[in-house]
Amino acid sequence: MNKIIYVFLLTVLFSSCNEYQRAIKSEDVGVKFDVATKKYEAGKYEKAIRLFEQIAPAYRGKPQAEKMFYMFAQSYYKTKQYYLSGYQFESFAALYPKSEKAEEAAFLSAKSYAQLSPVYSLDQADTDKAITKLQAFINNYPNSSYMPEANELVKNLREKLEKKAFEIAKQYNTISDYKTAIKALDNFISDYPGTPFKEKALYYKLDSCYNLAINSVPAKMEERLNAAKLAYASLMKFNANTEYKKIADDMLARIDKDLQQFSK
Repeated sequence: MNKIIYVFLLTVLFSSCNEYQRAIKSEDVGVKFDVATKKYEAGKYEKAIRLFEQIAPAYRGKPQAEKMFYMFAQSYYKTKQYYLSGYQFESFAALYPKSEKAEEAAFLSAKSYAQLSPVYSLDQADTDKAITKLQAFINNYPNSSYMPEANELVKNLREKLEKKAFEIAKQYNTISDYKTAIKALDNFISDYPGTPFKEKALYYKLDSCYNLAINSVPAKMEERLNAAKLAYASLMKFNANTEYKKIADDMLARIDKDLQQFSK
């Protein structure tokens, strides 16, 4: 019995392979479409893609084109070929604006670009593009069921841009270029007032002001110590229980001690 089942499965598999190979070589776009659809529905997206790529130019304007281009885009998305899925879904939404799949296609196009966003330390051109695409979707489909996910994607992408900007500003502190660090961190806080990195930025500004002050020539020290004291106050105002409280308090004690020499 087991042998019969084994032979049957082999026969089915062999027949399926032969069907696919015949479709690849066939000149009949209808045959290619039918086999591509079977492969798509079976989750064999790479094979479906190969057939869709062959028939896509010939299917434009045909009755089944809408279904074909939707499956084509989904196949790219399922295989994580996000540049191609982004383009195909965007084209689908433009070609078939009245399709019941148009909203989904517009969202998945934007999401495809979001999937291309690299780690924050790399160039963020794709992140900027993804935010633009997602914002366009949000504007065009304000009542979409995809809205929560779209908003979350935008939030995450923006935080990535903010993290990159913060790390660039922080780097000046790391290399002890304190004057540049103070300016860069001020610009960061101004550009991203609601950033989740604000507390860290305020701390590194304090650290930069503090180190700049205690290493200053006497003529500039008092002014810079007072600037450091203001930076401490800004950090405490933002979060009196900051994780940096102990080290910040130690800095303040040193600042107050050094300022005493100017009150005599």
